[in-house]
Amino acid sequence: MEKFSAPMALPPPDPQFVLRGTSAAVHTLHFSCGGPEPDIPLLFSGSENGFIHVWNLKTHRVDSALDGHGRKSVYCVETMGGKDRLLSQGRDQRICLWDLAEGRTSVTDSVFTEHVGFCRCSLLKVAQGRWLMAMAARSLEEVQILELPSKTSVCTLKPEVGAKLGMPMCLKLWQLNCGSQPVLLAGYEDGSVVLWNVSMGKVLSKLICHQEPVMSLDFDSEKAKGISGSSEKVLSIWSLNEQQNLQVYKTHELVNAGVSDITIRPDKKILATGGWDHRIRIFGWKKLKPLAVLDYHTATVHCVSFSDHSIPRERLLAAGSKDQRISVWSIYAET
Repeated sequence: MEKFSAPMALPPPDPQFVLRGTSAAVHTLHFSCGGPEPDIPLLFSGSENGFIHVWNLKTHRVDSALDGHGRKSVYCVETMGGKDRLLSQGRDQRICLWDLAEGRTSVTDSVFTEHVGFCRCSLLKVAQGRWLMAMAARSLEEVQILELPSKTSVCTLKPEVGAKLGMPMCLKLWQLNCGSQPVLLAGYEDGSVVLWNVSMGKVLSKLICHQEPVMSLDFDSEKAKGISGSSEKVLSIWSLNEQQNLQVYKTHELVNAGVSDITIRPDKKILATGGWDHRIRIFGWKKLKPLAVLDYHTATVHCVSFSDHSIPRERLLAAGSKDQRISVWSIYAET
């Protein structure tokens, strides 16, 4: 039985390994480690110079470098059902779909978002080979929902006139179980988190979580509980009741201001934050108990991501930073 007990379980002060070679700030990370042997576990990184690097986690080297965003920063990378199909989003206002099977590195399709900010799109698999994608749209306050790979528009989520939410900053599509209505959580510039019914295109609930723009959020649909961070030094934890109302559950004061990224580990036991203070912080998800501070980077940590290894002790945490390095940590304790 593995559990997170102190002090045994605290991660070592050093990363398990460090990936260097992006030659630019790293803005997004995504693991693909779930395949059976002899599949090689991979880590995709997107960086400020417009490249996506595919890292081989056995050799710790780059297997391939993908160039599809006109040397403009890549700030979102996701796989679509296996590591041969990839989605990337860049500051060139494009979302690219890649075919990486059999050594190919080709963009098969793209979506022009016309979005000038850096709000990462969100993907949700709704059926075999069918996905919903939420993305910030051209009009400043709107979120557009498309179906992929057809690129059919499902709906546009427009706040009510006078709502003054500002731009969407972060998005999370989810559904309780396969076949239930997809919903979208969106964090906005005014500090609020809004729950949208995607099929009806209407707001179910709205909650002011921060005094500043919501920089990042994640949601645990099993516990109906989410967490968000902003440029302030507060993490906001909120819950969703049976009536689909968002409520503040509690807040957690941080030592330093500025949270770039938050991610809950897939097993829902711990979460990681990436901070403007160069640090990665690990918390227990149940009570938000601080478990570790990983102090390695020399600049803002832009992104944090957990791996999807099927064997728990092989699961990793990766962090990408403005210092052009990716630190990879093992944070499972064998007890």
